[in-house]
Amino acid sequence: IGGSLNVWRLLCTDAGGSVEAIPSFKLDYGKLYDTLCTTLNNDQTTLLLYLLLHRNGNFKTYVLSRSNIEMLMIPILKILYEAPERTSHHIYMSLIVLLILSEDDLFNEAVHDITLKNISWYTERSLSEISLGGLLILVVIRTIHFNMTRMRDKYLHTNCLAALANMSSHFKNLHPYVCQRFVSLFETLSKRLSKVMDQIQNNPDLKSNDDDFSTDLLQDLSILEEVLRMILEIINSCLSNQLQSNPNLLYSLLYKRHIFEPFRLHPTFQDVVQNLDTSPEKHVSVSEVMESIKEAALHWPTDRLKKFPDLKFRYVEESQPEEFFIPYVWTIVYKCSGIPWSTKNLILFNPNKDL
Repeated sequence: IGGSLNVWRLLCTDAGGSVEAIPSFKLDYGKLYDTLCTTLNNDQTTLLLYLLLHRNGNFKTYVLSRSNIEMLMIPILKILYEAPERTSHHIYMSLIVLLILSEDDLFNEAVHDITLKNISWYTERSLSEISLGGLLILVVIRTIHFNMTRMRDKYLHTNCLAALANMSSHFKNLHPYVCQRFVSLFETLSKRLSKVMDQIQNNPDLKSNDDDFSTDLLQDLSILEEVLRMILEIINSCLSNQLQSNPNLLYSLLYKRHIFEPFRLHPTFQDVVQNLDTSPEKHVSVSEVMESIKEAALHWPTDRLKKFPDLKFRYVEESQPEEFFIPYVWTIVYKCSGIPWSTKNLILFNPNKDL
C-alpha cells in the first residue's frame, strides 16, 4: 500500500484512554452489522467496515461476539477470491479487515467450529463441506499466489501471512485439500526460489550491477525467502499447538517431505525446518499411514518440538495514512457520486488506473 499501511509484530499492548465519551446518539449495531454483511461487495462498505473495526472498539467487540460471523466473513473471502476483478484498494481493505479480526483468539477458534456447505463461488474444487477457517486459509493462499505472480506487492503478502500467522496456533481439523494447498504453496515458491538462486549464481557480478534486472532478481530473492520462512513458522506454530487436531496436515507434510530437504542446511531456514524432521513417522503404507499419524500424535511428546515465540501480529496505521486514504476516498466519490466530474482536473488519482 505504498507504505501507508503496515504490519508489525505485537510487542506490547496499547493502554486505553481513561476519558469516557458521552454518546450523542444511539446506533443499532445489529442493523448496522446486517447491512454491512449484505453490502460488502462494494468498496465504500468495506472501507466503512475497516474504519469501524479500527476506530470503534465497541463495534469491534460486537462483531467478534457474533455467532453468525460467517455472514461477514464469506463476502470478504469472496472479494479476495475475485481479486483479479477487484481494485487493489478493495483487496487491501478486505485483507486489513481480516487481519484486524485475526488479532482475536476467540475469532481464530470460532472459525474452525463453523461448518459451511456447498460454497458455489469457490470453483477450483467442489467443496461439499468445509470449516469457515479452512475456506479462509484456502482463499488467503490463493491471494498469495495471485500476488506473487501478478501484483508482486510486498505489503499484500505480508498482510496475508500475518493473518495466517495469527490464526496458526488455532488451526484445527483442517480439510485434506486445505493441507494440500498449503504445502503446495510452499513447494511452488521453493521452486521459484531455486530458479532465482541459480540465476544469481550464474551471474557473479549481479550484486555490483545497478540495472533493473539485477535489482528485481535480488528483490525476488529477499521476498521469496521471507515468505517461505513465514510459511514454515506458521506450520511450526500449528504443529506446536494443535498437533493432535491436524492429522491431515501431518499426512501432507510427510507425503511431501522431500520438498523440505534443500532447506535443512540453508541458514535462513535451518531452525524452522527442525520440527519437520522430528515429526512422527513409523509407517509408509498408504492404507495405514493416517491411523499411524493419529495414534502417534496422541502420544507424541511435545517437548521434542523446538519452541518458537508465539506468532502475533497486529495492524498498525502509520502516522500519515492520508497519503493512501485521501486518494482512495475521492476515487470512491468519483465513481459512485453520479456527479459528472471533469477528468482533466483530477490530480489526486488517475481515473483510468485507480478504478
